[in-house]
Amino acid sequence: MAIVRTMPNTPALPGLGATGSFANDRVDTAQRARDRTIVEAFGLCVDLPREDLLDAVTAVSGSGPAYYYLLIEEMIRAGVTLGLTREDATTLTLQTALGAASMAAQGDVPPEELRRRVTSPNDTTHAAIPSIQQDGLADMISHAMTGCRDLAVELGRAE
Repeated sequence: MAIVRTMPNTPALPGLGATGSFANDRVDTAQRARDRTIVEAFGLCVDLPREDLLDAVTAVSGSGPAYYYLLIEEMIRAGVTLGLTREDATTLTLQTALGAASMAAQGDVPPEELRRRVTSPNDTTHAAIPSIQQDGLADMISHAMTGCRDLAVELGRAE
């Protein structure tokens, strides 16, 4: 039986989805093209070479919007704590997220370089980045996403 499994995400609602897709070896070229047409109607599609990678997609893009929403929530909260109105903190945070994501999505400059370009030695950003790194952001994200993937694997076994 020809089977295509996909893992879309909620940004598909405004047409900005990120979907991982796996097609088994019984899916022919026409079926695959039809699948891509459907999925790309609400965002981009990444073809996966193995079905088990859908669990990693769940951790990265399936659950990923929630990670960004949490960061947005915390940036807004911090902006309010620093004296901004909630409205101003929200507007600035959302536009910053949109602009940063847009620049990163252009793909001509890697995210590490984009971050470096905003972080000059002894400037305000340079004061923040080491604090974020020392507080263990990389480990927190890695641990959380691994846990997400592991639960996806477990849930898949229960089917």
